[in-house]
Amino acid sequence: MFWRLFLTFLGLVVCSVGLVGLIVLRADVHGLFVGLAGEVVLASSLIVMLSVTPAYLLARRFTRPLTDLTRGAGRLAEGDFSQQIHVSGGREFSALARTFNGMTDRLAAAFRESEHDRQQLRTILSGMIEGVVAIDARQRVLFANELAGAMLEFDPERAVGRVLWEVTRQRTLREAVDAALAGGGPQRRELAWNGASEKYLTLYVSLLPGGNPVGAVLVIHDTTELRRLERLRQEFVANVSHELKTPLANIKSSVETLIDGAVEDPSARGLFLAEIADQADRQQMLIEDLLSLARIESAEQRFIPERVLVDDAVHACLDRHRTRAEARGLTLNGVALANTPPDLTVWADEAAFAQVLDNLVDNAIKYTPTGRITARWRATPIEVIIEVEDTGMGIPAADQPRIFERFYRVDKARSREMGGTGLGLAIVKHLVQAMKGTVRVVSEEGIGSLFTVSLPRGDPKEEREGMPRGS
Repeated sequence: MFWRLFLTFLGLVVCSVGLVGLIVLRADVHGLFVGLAGEVVLASSLIVMLSVTPAYLLARRFTRPLTDLTRGAGRLAEGDFSQQIHVSGGREFSALARTFNGMTDRLAAAFRESEHDRQQLRTILSGMIEGVVAIDARQRVLFANELAGAMLEFDPERAVGRVLWEVTRQRTLREAVDAALAGGGPQRRELAWNGASEKYLTLYVSLLPGGNPVGAVLVIHDTTELRRLERLRQEFVANVSHELKTPLANIKSSVETLIDGAVEDPSARGLFLAEIADQADRQQMLIEDLLSLARIESAEQRFIPERVLVDDAVHACLDRHRTRAEARGLTLNGVALANTPPDLTVWADEAAFAQVLDNLVDNAIKYTPTGRITARWRATPIEVIIEVEDTGMGIPAADQPRIFERFYRVDKARSREMGGTGLGLAIVKHLVQAMKGTVRVVSEEGIGSLFTVSLPRGDPKEEREGMPRGS
């Protein structure tokens, strides 16, 4: 622009001088101009040389505001919205600069608002409990939140710009995306994930708004926990049905036998009536355990925590089970470890604490054919540790993580023979957790088992509020 204007101005000067010379030459009838040709050429050259500087300054004056505007537009295109353009020159250039600066301010405000909305949207998507992935029409990843990366096992930041098939190679997922982009409407798929960990995902694919498919949004929901709970529910219903069906079948068969004539035989009648009574007691015990577990899990009842003397509670529990243990040839012992104060108290609901001890000792008696059962306790500055150890058959290592589940039995046939409901240890776990404690087991087959319960220590100087069940 500058050089074009400069040469234009200079050309105008040359043309003007040439035109004047031509007119004089044609009007020179006496040849005077020819005689002065050298002087004329010298004067014309001098005029042209003197015109260079004004032409340069004039061209620069016209192009400098345009150069400033061009430079400002370039910085604006690079994303610099903070700069302002100040130009010298006529009113037209000043008006153009003010218009340009106003446009820059409006663009800056629009981009700030857009960035704020984008960050807000990213925050919302990142805080969702579902994984979210946005892709374009060519299936390149536009956005993925962290939860989607965790579910589909990829890095969300490194996935942006890559094709979805390169990020995660799940055939079911790709088929759902292809179907949605091909015009098949929203898609829903169930994925059984066989990656680093087994999990179940539910995938929803919806198209982004637009005339032609411009992309799609994938929403992934982790249903692994729901599947696990559903499986537990089915197992629970099956176990309850079985546990209720067994005593009912025994009761029914005994009653039918009595009806068929055994009622007339005094010796047989007594046996069948005893069987009916035993099975009824077993059924009642199962129902009571189920109701107890339901109350704990639903938090309908409240504990009444208080300071309970550990020595008295443990010996009272052992006395309740001593007759049955001695009938089986077992020895029950209660021992306070060294440096344990005789007035040691635990902060717990007295009835719940007694039920925990009863279930642990009862479980030990059932699975200890011969030997002894020992209850020990000791104190730490903040906890009371109670241990129940037996010399029974022990628990296989593979079964130890599951023994606190409802109805889980290591030896199902032996457990039913002994009359267990399969809920005792589950009740222990829930009661201990509700009292803000922990329970764990260490066991070795053929050697015995050691159950350890940790509960808050009772502090006579501290007043505490009651805690709800399950808290």
